[in-house]
Amino acid sequence: MTRHRIVLGVLAIATLVGLLSRPSIGAEIEDSPFGRIAALASGSPIMTVAEGVFLMGTARTTHTSFSLEFPYDDTEQPQRRVWLDRFDIDRDEVSLGEFLLWLQQQHRPIPEEIRKLIDHMTTVHAVSPATLTRWPALYVTWAEASDFCRARGKRLPTEAEWEKAARGDHGNLFPWGQRPPVSGLAMFGQYHVHEIPIVAAVESGEGGRSPYGLRHMAGNAAEWVEDWFGIDYYATMPDRNPRGIGQGRYKVVRGGSWKSAPVLLRTATRSGAAPNQRASTIGFRCAGPV
Repeated sequence: MTRHRIVLGVLAIATLVGLLSRPSIGAEIEDSPFGRIAALASGSPIMTVAEGVFLMGTARTTHTSFSLEFPYDDTEQPQRRVWLDRFDIDRDEVSLGEFLLWLQQQHRPIPEEIRKLIDHMTTVHAVSPATLTRWPALYVTWAEASDFCRARGKRLPTEAEWEKAARGDHGNLFPWGQRPPVSGLAMFGQYHVHEIPIVAAVESGEGGRSPYGLRHMAGNAAEWVEDWFGIDYYATMPDRNPRGIGQGRYKVVRGGSWKSAPVLLRTATRSGAAPNQRASTIGFRCAGPV
């Protein structure tokens, strides 16, 4: 019996030593590429858009289809004078580092698409966590984007707020003005056979900033906004603080992405996506107040 107790005691001690020598789950996460990217996260400065009227939508109908001033489709017509109350909006798109940090804080799983992207970029292309943390957060559903902003005491911008922040009061064709997009103004027109994003750091893009100082309102990542997509909404929306239709099939996506043609970078161009879609081209930024 005594020998049996000694053996059991030795086994118990060995087990305890093994448990104490193992890293905790938290340490394992911190030591992973995902944890290292999250640890380097930093937030965006906040920009204020003053209350007042701006030009929303597109009025031109007579240009040829080869002109960038020609409407992409009739969902961005007619042009309206719309009043918006003062609001705040992030200067930069939400970064991959910020999004991973939030997932950890919320004890949410990392989406498989993001796992595969990070694994590929770190192992095949040797991209560092310091670079990846500054990428825009991609493969994010609309609900995740909304939840992220709410957790930060913010919200997704309305479509009208996004458009005013992108083009200013006087209806800029692009965030930086009327000039066609070129390298240095926006990240666009890129292509990769495996859908690997070719993006810029969220805080870059000084040359293509909007009248309110926002970065990457054209290209890099297209962006979720709060509203449901309404085909004829510009013809029916109220003149003050429009908030979109009550419900729909698609949520509005604005701004074009790293893959987009120049016409999709126009500040008036609208598109939509299913709210549960994860895409290599769609990210988001937050606005406020809630």
